[in-house]
Amino acid sequence: LRRSPGEVCFPGGKSEAIDKDEIDTALREAKEEVGLQPEKVEVICRLVPGIDKMNHLVTPVVGFIEDTFQAIPNPDEVSDVFVVPLEYFVKPLNYKTLPYKTSSGYFRRMHCFIYDDHKNKMSFKIWGLTAHFAVFLALVIFGKRPTFEVDYDLDNLISSSESNFMNLYASLYERKKSNL
Repeated sequence: LRRSPGEVCFPGGKSEAIDKDEIDTALREAKEEVGLQPEKVEVICRLVPGIDKMNHLVTPVVGFIEDTFQAIPNPDEVSDVFVVPLEYFVKPLNYKTLPYKTSSGYFRRMHCFIYDDHKNKMSFKIWGLTAHFAVFLALVIFGKRPTFEVDYDLDNLISSSESNFMNLYASLYERKKSNL
């Protein structure tokens, strides 16, 4: 990618006029980036959005695909495709927390995972918004406490994630308003 070269991320990108919603955008981008045909995806839900480092709203779309899917990476956008078991994001082998300050001045923790893909003899650093979404999805799916600290009330996962997002969005909005 031109904007974040070398970083690990899920397929995705900006919506286009032909997209009727976030699901259309996600399916179109997955087809463009890794050759995943939209009809081969059973869309399950959208997760609570996040805000990327450029202050863009990012809405994750979750779906099931066959485990036989073979990615065909678009060389203009993707250098490698790899699979990580979802459970890795609640029970990782190589994890650390990175403190960071949001653009609105809040201190948060950033998850950072190193995943060793033994099959291809490569290691991948998964961090930032990608790690955030993977952790949240793993928490929802498995319903168990991770081996590390998270910024959620695990007994009220959905509502606490919505509150976290709304607080982040409100502080970003206030910051933009004060700069006018």
